[in-house]
This record gives sequence, structure tokens and C-alpha cells, in this order.
Amino acid sequence: MKSLVELDMAATSALASLAHEVRLSWCGPSVEIEGILSAKTGGCPEDCHFCSQSSKFDTPVKATPFLDTDEVLTAAKETAALGASEFCIVLAIRGPDERTMNRILELVPLVKEKTGLNVAVSAGILSPEQAVRFAEGGVHRYNHNLETSRSFFPSIVTTHSYDERRDTCELVRENGMELCCGVLLGMGETDEQRLELLVDLQALDPQEVPLNFLNPRPGTPLGDRPIMSALEAIRWIAMFRLALPSTILRFAGGREVTLRELQIMGMTSGINALIVGNYLTTLGRSPEEDFQMLKDLQMPIGALSVAL
Repeated sequence: MKSLVELDMAATSALASLAHEVRLSWCGPSVEIEGILSAKTGGCPEDCHFCSQSSKFDTPVKATPFLDTDEVLTAAKETAALGASEFCIVLAIRGPDERTMNRILELVPLVKEKTGLNVAVSAGILSPEQAVRFAEGGVHRYNHNLETSRSFFPSIVTTHSYDERRDTCELVRENGMELCCGVLLGMGETDEQRLELLVDLQALDPQEVPLNFLNPRPGTPLGDRPIMSALEAIRWIAMFRLALPSTILRFAGGREVTLRELQIMGMTSGINALIVGNYLTTLGRSPEEDFQMLKDLQMPIGALSVAL
């Protein structure tokens, strides 16, 4: 893999083409669509340097309470109407307390019943007992991102450790939920650290890896970082596909500002899933634009995993 990273940037198109062939061979042409909902925004006690939801930084994002049931169901129904197969309930917290656990466990079967969607959850660090309860409560996929490599992690988070994140990922797998374990590229990490992260992801073997690209947020420690170049993003999309041939590789946050008109090239560089609509604290492009892109590429929409 290191030799591929060292290729001249002019080789990016060839690398992308190879990754696309690997994606088609291992995963087929279908693209999985997901909608996400920030059900509890802001006020997070952690200090992730890229995140505008941290209470440690002076950002425009203000803390809000957990959305009520009707608001969650409305968002889920809108997601289902788009033809999505997955809906993720996301909370800006270190980990769930008992009240939050109960609230999530009430919502998961309700959303599934009312919409037919697979329901994913992202609620931070879990205890072994909480992982069991989520699995038994019908959570289809649990999102917990590593974000970056072990060696770079202390540069962007100090309030919890890389091992705490990784332990939660292991708990998700051990309890039979699908693991969604994403990354955030462009925070200042080196190519070697990205390769280090890839090796750890290969060991974890998540069902899904969302690829996020830093969209610098005002007020955060990374707020002034330059945006990753589009060709560099394409190169690393291809690298992730070559390293993780059978994984659901999802276009996620930051793709609009990083790739701009090259988003369509991302779809032919290894990507086989999309988050449509808005993200947690940033705007995405319209679902109609994404669906037109898929239509132009003749890529069908479909679920890439079975419901529990």
C-alpha cells in the first residue's frame, strides 16, 4: 500500500480506475442511501478539535435537547421517501446515560415499524452492558468513528483515548450489530498515519466506513486548516477501497467542499454509499443532485446489508 501512496499524483486516475473495478467485483454496482439526524445537538463535553458541537470551543452551535418523537419520526419518514434503506440517530454526547438509553431504545423499534428503515445509532462510548441492550433492542448498525490513526489521535482529542473508541467498536462487533467506523481526513495527519489507520480498520473489519473530509468549522482548533485538495481526496478514496475491498465505503461530510465537481469521480473511485441531505452541523447538497449523479452513472440504489 505504501508504494501506491508514493505514486505521482498523475497516477490518480489509474488508481481510481483500479479501485472502481475492485468495488464492482466485490460489492456490485448498487449504492446504499442513508439519512442521518442530529437528535441531540451541541453541548458535548469532549474536545474533538474538528467538532463545532464541543462545549469546549466558542462556536455558533448551541446545545439543544433531545428531539421529541414526532420530530424524529418526521425525519425518518422523509429519509424513507427518498428511497434510503438506513436512518441513523446521532447524539452529541460522550456516551449515553440511562435516560438516553431508554429514549433511544424506545425510538429504534418505532422508527423501524413506521418506516421500514434499518435503524443505526451513534451515541458515543458504550459499556459492555449498553452494547448488549442496543443489540437486543434492534439497533442494526452502530456508528463509532476512529477518525484518525492511533499516533495522531492525541493531537485532536484529549478527553478520551483512542483505545476507548476502539473498545466500543469491538463491543459492537461482539454483540452482533453491524459496525460503522468512519474516518476524517485532512486534519494534518501524514500519509503514513493514514496507512496506519487503514491497517487498524482492516483488523476491525467494519461493515461500513464513512469517509469524511475536514470542513473547517469556525471557533474550533482546526477552523483555519486548509481544505484537502480534490485529487488527494480521490487518491485516498481509492486507497481505502483497495485496502477494504468488501466494505461499504460511504461518501460523508465535507465531500461537497472538498471534491466539488469531482464528486462524480469519487463514485468511480471506490465509493458505494451516500449520506443524502444535510449532515450534523453542515449543509449537504440537495438529494436531487445526488440522485441525478447516480442516474448519470447508471448506478442503482439498494441496501447493501440485511436488516436484523
